[in-house]
Amino acid sequence: MADDTVTKTAELGALDGRIAPSDELTIPVTDEGLLRGDGVFEVIRVYDGTAFALADHLDRLERSGANLRLPEVFRSELESEIPELLDARGGRDFDGSLRIVITRGGRRLLLTEPALPKPPGVRLGIVTYAPTRVLDGVKSLSYAANMLCTRLAQERGFDEALLVTPHGRVLEAPTSTLFWVAADGTLCTPPLDEHILASITRDRVLRLLDVEERPCLTDTLMEAGEAFLASTIREVQSIGAVEDVEFEEGPRTREAASTFRAHVEAELARAG
Repeated sequence: MADDTVTKTAELGALDGRIAPSDELTIPVTDEGLLRGDGVFEVIRVYDGTAFALADHLDRLERSGANLRLPEVFRSELESEIPELLDARGGRDFDGSLRIVITRGGRRLLLTEPALPKPPGVRLGIVTYAPTRVLDGVKSLSYAANMLCTRLAQERGFDEALLVTPHGRVLEAPTSTLFWVAADGTLCTPPLDEHILASITRDRVLRLLDVEERPCLTDTLMEAGEAFLASTIREVQSIGAVEDVEFEEGPRTREAASTFRAHVEAELARAG
């Protein structure tokens, strides 16, 4: 598995403990995870072979599974299989991400994925979106609505979508948490009771910085002047524009980015 031709031509994966190139792994077409999106998932950032915040991600996977009434998410198996897969993927030479999928059919799938660049100044287009409240607290495989929102924004020339309710309340991006700097200088993010994802990166930023949870109307965001997205894959990524309103990469964004990066490095050093 360490052969360069394998790791460069196909990402590695594991299905119920079997490690192989991802394109060789299969699940039955009758699995409800495929037929109905009935399952849960996590995406974990891997730095130099180490899965960052692994325990937090597995905790959320267990909560998602319980909320979706899955019989099991196989935590103990994952805890042993993840190091094996990352070692096969290259160990400390691998920098990317790890995707965990648990299906209603009782299958656990692990996939390694390359880290793609996330340049600053992402441009967001507003897409009207109403959260599915029954899935609060579930990181579900039923992600078609989020992906469609991204495509709708990209069709209009934007990089990513900004999800806004029909009543004008700003929520998040399809795979990222929104932070903005209010007119009074306070760093803010929407509260979880707006039915947004309980992001692990969001939680880390809230613990590292002085952040206030506030509902956000579209007009409020447009007056901010400085805002950023945060997620496992993006870390902290500045927002360059929302629709035709330009934003700058200001001091609070730079502070958040450097503080979070220092936190990641410190935690990796302790794990190493």
